[in-house]
Amino acid sequence: MRIERITSADDERLTDYRDLTDVALRRVLEPEGGLYIAESSKVIGRAIAAGHSPRSVLVQEKWLADAEQILAPHPDVPVYVADAAIAEQLTGYAVHRGALAAMHRPVLPPVAEVIADARTVVVLEDIVDHTNVGAIFRAAAGLGADAVLVSARCADPLYRRSVRVSMGTVFQVPWTRLPEWREARGILHDAGFHLAALALADDAVPLDVFRERVPGRVALMLGAEGDGLSRAAMAAADTAVVIPMAGGVDSLNVAAASAVALWELRAR
Repeated sequence: MRIERITSADDERLTDYRDLTDVALRRVLEPEGGLYIAESSKVIGRAIAAGHSPRSVLVQEKWLADAEQILAPHPDVPVYVADAAIAEQLTGYAVHRGALAAMHRPVLPPVAEVIADARTVVVLEDIVDHTNVGAIFRAAAGLGADAVLVSARCADPLYRRSVRVSMGTVFQVPWTRLPEWREARGILHDAGFHLAALALADDAVPLDVFRERVPGRVALMLGAEGDGLSRAAMAAADTAVVIPMAGGVDSLNVAAASAVALWELRAR
């Protein structure tokens, strides 16, 4: 294993890991630079198992043995060993999950390829909270969705908070970016998908009723926190679907709603 010990947070070799708390900056730089950050040995291992390649790993001495095991397929990847104080000064937060890895970002496949063999897909439109995106991926993996499609303005599934909350399932569930609705609707319809918009619409069908008559292939559409699905998304939808609520509550958090809806659709 290629071990390189670090004695200063200013070391130029650590540029990939600097100021990870600046969400806006990382969102701009990571996709364009072909980089994302994986956090914790478990997540790094899942990323590598999914075929992703590490560029480097930052680890504390006590986690070096874990790094050696994970990086067995990539012996030439540099492993930077730094103490906790240097790691925190570098990243802007306490690194307590064992390791960070700068990973090469894979090229996203075409939508048609991702949904070719899918029966249930989840479509995320402009969901900007990385925690919600990660939680939806975890629900998709655990409750049987075959793929996730995200809009151009949706939060990055490979941002480290999304990856962490998803428990690494962003590497398990196939996903890609979706074009604007004018084009996306045609792609999904051509593949035989029924577009079901989860929304508080006047003509929305209760989820349990929809489940009983749901077609063979379903694209479950989920919208932004607060505003919900856009007008363009609602116009593209074949059916509006609502989760019946009680206690004067009109809706659930988008991640919770995704789990409820996927559970119901799973019972088809």
